[in-house]
Amino acid sequence: MSVDKSKIEKAVRDILEAIGEDPQREGLIDTPDRVARMYEELTSGYGKDGADELAKVFEESGSELVIEKDISFSSTCEHHLMPFFGKVHIAYIPNGKVVGLSKLARVVDVYARRLQLQERLGAQIADEIFRELQPKGVLVVIEAEHTCMTARGVKKVGSKTVSYATRGNFPEAYVERVFHA
Repeated sequence: MSVDKSKIEKAVRDILEAIGEDPQREGLIDTPDRVARMYEELTSGYGKDGADELAKVFEESGSELVIEKDISFSSTCEHHLMPFFGKVHIAYIPNGKVVGLSKLARVVDVYARRLQLQERLGAQIADEIFRELQPKGVLVVIEAEHTCMTARGVKKVGSKTVSYATRGNFPEAYVERVFHA
């Protein structure tokens, strides 16, 4: 999916006019272009496949649990087109295959760079890892701050939303390890 920058620029000029601004004034004249380039970056995950990031695996039978914590991300809420951001924690129980740790962070980026819901983001990451690595189990935990709650609406700065996605057999005893590793 490619971004139609000219449509975004027109829409931004229309928004500026709708709120009573002059899109031709000095501080705003380049804003439509900046916003179009921003959306191109924020939606760069479309057209990418998370499976590509997990294609290179290593045979490994000795690991009981792999945890990659505090993967920073930012995404865009599809309801308000506002940012949400935070940390993703990924844990999986290998079934003979592991992947380079940076690849997990790349999978997060593929799905975060789309218009998103936090719950869907976690499910997409968990599904991709479960499908490609075929682990015994996978757990994805996302802790995020949503600016649609902090900058508008109820304005509860500092509030966090925590979501979980599990696939396969992920024993409850391992969940504690994810948070205390």
